[in-house]
Amino acid sequence: MYSPNFYRRCQCTGPLIDKKGNPVLNDDGTPKIGDIGLTCPKLGRKGHGTRYFALELERGENGKRRRPKRGGFPTREKAEEAAEKLYEEVVRGTDVLSTETMADYLRRWINSKKALARTTRHGYQEHIDLYLIPHLGHIKRRDLRVRHLDAMYNAVEHENAERILQRLRVEELTKTRDAAHQAWVRAAGKKEERRRMRRAYLEANAALREGRWGLRKVTSAATMHRINDTLSSAITWGMKREEAFSRNWARLVELPAVTRPKPLVWTPERVDHWSRTGEKPGPVMVWTPEQTGAFLDFVRDDWLYDLWHTFIFLGPRRGEMCALPVQEVNLAALWLRISAQIVEVAYRLYGEAPKAESVRTLNLSDESTEVLGQGRARREKAREEWSSAEAWVASDRFFTHENGEGLHPDWVSRRFKRLVELSGLPPVRLHDLRHISASLSLLQGNDIKVVQERLGHSSRQITSDTYTSVLPELARRETQSMTSVIPRSVPYDVLRQVELPQKLFEDGMIVVHADAVRARDGAWTISVKARHDGRPLGRIKTSAASQERAAQAAIQWVRDRCKEVSLKILSAARVSGHLPESGKRLHRLARFVIDSGEEPGLAGWTPVPVSPSALGVSEQDQGAA
Repeated sequence: MYSPNFYRRCQCTGPLIDKKGNPVLNDDGTPKIGDIGLTCPKLGRKGHGTRYFALELERGENGKRRRPKRGGFPTREKAEEAAEKLYEEVVRGTDVLSTETMADYLRRWINSKKALARTTRHGYQEHIDLYLIPHLGHIKRRDLRVRHLDAMYNAVEHENAERILQRLRVEELTKTRDAAHQAWVRAAGKKEERRRMRRAYLEANAALREGRWGLRKVTSAATMHRINDTLSSAITWGMKREEAFSRNWARLVELPAVTRPKPLVWTPERVDHWSRTGEKPGPVMVWTPEQTGAFLDFVRDDWLYDLWHTFIFLGPRRGEMCALPVQEVNLAALWLRISAQIVEVAYRLYGEAPKAESVRTLNLSDESTEVLGQGRARREKAREEWSSAEAWVASDRFFTHENGEGLHPDWVSRRFKRLVELSGLPPVRLHDLRHISASLSLLQGNDIKVVQERLGHSSRQITSDTYTSVLPELARRETQSMTSVIPRSVPYDVLRQVELPQKLFEDGMIVVHADAVRARDGAWTISVKARHDGRPLGRIKTSAASQERAAQAAIQWVRDRCKEVSLKILSAARVSGHLPESGKRLHRLARFVIDSGEEPGLAGWTPVPVSPSALGVSEQDQGAA
């Protein structure tokens, strides 16, 4: 029953009295001085003391009285509002008498989470040990509010400023140490000068060691969000299980915005900037198909060439490949199955089952099957050689070191980084190969659902937002497809008007095609021929901006000409979709089927089979027509 007791209390001190009104004395007989609280004679004065209230709850175990108290309110109205809120928490089941601190609660929460993945638990524990307990551990769980979280994140930002200054000092000390070392190495002449240079180097090195002491990385905005997510998860658990909190205060915190880094492609301009300055345009970079091919050519003779090939064309995670069992690879049936993974926690390895959506079977292409088979043959040969020396390390892994020992995920990342440096290609991370794999698959026109299942994601949205980059080829194709929707006239100059001799018509029809050559100044020269190696039947020149526009000019020219000489075009289509190189001849830029308009005789109606090769036309062109 809601029946709070309101009273006033102050912080005045004076002689203490017991419940019977007798003075409380010290051992020497003097009056004992302390907080007189409710007995202060000044409480009757206006404005003296603050308001308190007490709620009488149901008795606890053994009939123990349960009476929560709150105080420090300036007016009775404020005390009544607080009493109502406290009673609402009691009705919801919140333990308002608990003296548990946030430190004790967070430890109790993390110990109760039995089903957490090892890496997830490690991340939660780091957040608790490094941030939540140092800043919030002393606060009683029942008193936690948003202001405490704001104070924690303000303190983190202040620590970030100090860490940035320390890193700047370390950079200066490093430069000083390196300069002192160079001076010592280059010192010549008297031994005294070399001793002085060596002493300066040792002093600079000692200063650098001292400056590095306690150096920690800056807590990024993304890390703050992860810390807040950990706290939110802990509060939600307490609210659902025991009504430990009245609200999830972590959801009311405002943190700096986090922008997911967008994958960028290593275009020639970005490569040139990186070559001159050594700066990466972004944290996540993606190779073009040409750069990816150059890397594969460079590592062709590497011991783990089949591993790098698999990363690029199948896009698995490094822990999945390090844990791939031998029995989960079936080269005869052209598949491998992802059923295990290795996780790294503080450089220690643990084998775990992957998430449900990550357990998948990947189909292998003929090239991937051949590459994996060659890699398995190399390892079989190495096993025979190392076994004879009793140095072979037996493991159940498909990818191993030369002595059969399993691969460490961090070692794989470092090995890949070193190979990229040696290749001279612009830098990408090992995990960026998943971006490359997804982008290459989309470049081939595969559906995003297929890419999602191959990468082992739970939804298409994750694949689309995280692992797909817009390659220049995709962007160019999309732009050209938009410009081709709206028909427009393309100006051209006739160098030689097209003439179609009657002898070229078979059964009243002729198939001709347009060849094109693009000069260095961007101008196109287009010729119409009946055969690829035949003489031109006509020629025009146009300054079209793209191959798409040049094809439009060719079609427009032939149509206009056929209209002049009363010929009928049965079909006119573009048959090439590749961008031209300067000075390179492009065959089958456009193809035309033209009818002479004359009625054939009785013999002319007899069908005569003609192979596509006789007309210089491929099956692909037939489909395009």
